[in-house]
Amino acid sequence: METVLVTGAGGYIGSVLVEKLLNHGYHVRAVDRFFFGKDKLAANDRLQVIVEDSRKLSPENFKGVDYVIDLVALSNDPSAELFRDHTWAINYTGRVNCARLARQAGCRRYILPSSASIYGYQDQLVDETSPTNPLTVYASANEKTEQEVLAMVDDSFVVTVLRQATVYGFSRRMRFDLAVNGMTYGCWKYGRLPLMRDGKQYRPMVHIQDATDVMLMLLECDSGPVNGQIFNVGGNDNNFQIEDLARRVLDAVSERTGRQIEIEWYGDPDNRSYRLSFDKIQKTLGWQPGWTVEKGVNGIIDALEEKLIDRTPETITLEWYQSLTYWYKIIRDVEKYGGILDIE
Repeated sequence: METVLVTGAGGYIGSVLVEKLLNHGYHVRAVDRFFFGKDKLAANDRLQVIVEDSRKLSPENFKGVDYVIDLVALSNDPSAELFRDHTWAINYTGRVNCARLARQAGCRRYILPSSASIYGYQDQLVDETSPTNPLTVYASANEKTEQEVLAMVDDSFVVTVLRQATVYGFSRRMRFDLAVNGMTYGCWKYGRLPLMRDGKQYRPMVHIQDATDVMLMLLECDSGPVNGQIFNVGGNDNNFQIEDLARRVLDAVSERTGRQIEIEWYGDPDNRSYRLSFDKIQKTLGWQPGWTVEKGVNGIIDALEEKLIDRTPETITLEWYQSLTYWYKIIRDVEKYGGILDIE
């Protein structure tokens, strides 16, 4: 059985991916700091959990590994802007080092899930050959990482970059700071849909199950067509203006709950806007997304009603990182003799 090392394995996408890899018979080496808890990964005889910082990986971590899916990142734009140096260290330096160690260890394939946000603002349909225009630290770090890992390509080390559309859908490590997820929760819980102004910006979307299906496919397809390649991950029908997307979410929740729902505008206009062509992944891999926004919304509502998830501080990435850093300082200052009230 082949072994896949997954960084960021306890994250929003990673926890879904690990389960899928195990279900397909792989051994999984799951690397994460587990800032959001270790309970997102169910025990499995073929799962090895390594609690380690991706910036501190060593050759030992890659022994016996066939494939690497390098998901780890300080993710989203607000988190990256607040923790700029850490974002460069984790999202860029750490991932480049991961790819280098994988290559030295003889791993056969390395997959970098990057982000379509590197296109920044574009006023026309763009594909993988179009100029990039990163507007944030998060996007800039992704772009730089792409460039360096693609330079490592050779016949025995297959590197593929995935520029993912904005991901949505249910995960046990849920994120309600992503567009469709946040909209769904606001509609379902409060009868209000939070929407960033001005709603005219374009953004492509992809469901988390579709995104992880692509990663699995890249482990098993012929290497020739994907080695050294960049793929936009999403579907041509899933380029949405945000206001139009919001109304689809609103209608889906309203139909499910029978509630009247209002849009609630917030924030300054978002200057990121891009529409992507997904022709390359469809032609090369014969892949198209299978999930619709409405199906994804209903999946989130199912999980909410079954109490599998809720909106907690851990589901808002920036808030949780801020909480951890705040409490770490307090605990470090008051801890003594191995504890606070309980001491050794």
